[in-house]
Amino acid sequence: MTIQTIGVVGAGQMGNGIAHVMALAGYDVLLNDIDQDALDKALEIIRKNLDRQVGRDKVTASEMQAAMARITATVELSDLGQTDLIIEAATEREAVKQKIFDALLPHLQPHTILTSNTSSISITRLASRTDRPEKFMGFHFMNPVPVMQLVELIRGIATDKETYQSCLEVVEKLGKTAASAEDFPGFIVNRILMPMINEAVYTLYEGVGNVNSIDQSLKLGANHPMGPLELADFIGLDTCLAIMNVLHEGLADTKYRPCPLLTKYVEAGWLGRKTGRGFYDYRGETPVPTR
Repeated sequence: MTIQTIGVVGAGQMGNGIAHVMALAGYDVLLNDIDQDALDKALEIIRKNLDRQVGRDKVTASEMQAAMARITATVELSDLGQTDLIIEAATEREAVKQKIFDALLPHLQPHTILTSNTSSISITRLASRTDRPEKFMGFHFMNPVPVMQLVELIRGIATDKETYQSCLEVVEKLGKTAASAEDFPGFIVNRILMPMINEAVYTLYEGVGNVNSIDQSLKLGANHPMGPLELADFIGLDTCLAIMNVLHEGLADTKYRPCPLLTKYVEAGWLGRKTGRGFYDYRGETPVPTR
């Protein structure tokens, strides 16, 4: 099946990034959120990011205008039922995602493919709640979507070859690279990345190093572009904790136990950049370590 129209559920950081790259690649995009203000803000961010790409000669002004014209915002989830492919990019909570798919089901076309941008939740389990587990898979973009080149494609136990091939063709049309992952907790990227971040938090918790020395060590000693604690703040400490809990519960191995300090920061509401404080305090002109 040739995919032409794409529905994106959720207009947050991931959702607006997905809408951005899809529209730029020539797809007609229906962007949904329950909050009209969130949709207005998303369109503003997309326009700003496209304008930045124009300034860097990544896209032309006419390509930017055409991309913006391809995006339609709606607060009605049912409107997405007429699209060929739906990408759910809501918050990383399984109950929320299941509620969205339940609400979508009565409005879908027979051929519509359902996907989730989940970073760790079981695709097989999400698919089993729908009427089309064979047309359901994981479509996991990296953040920030317009910049990052990788997309993880995760097949559930029932996902058919045609669905996988259709999604692979979309990734290729975006000019990105697909990595096929099996449906196990964390998939590939987060199965490796999150335990590293969690271990960095343990290193801080146990007093082996402070925030600055840990991040400097990995940037200069392992040539990472961003330190693990800085990266955790960028991702969101609540998201990091949620993924560690999925790994810990899903694999039943104590090596995935979330660090108590990570839990404490989340309990304090210090979730990283999005709240102004995490392992760094972002409320001043330059970020300052909080430990």
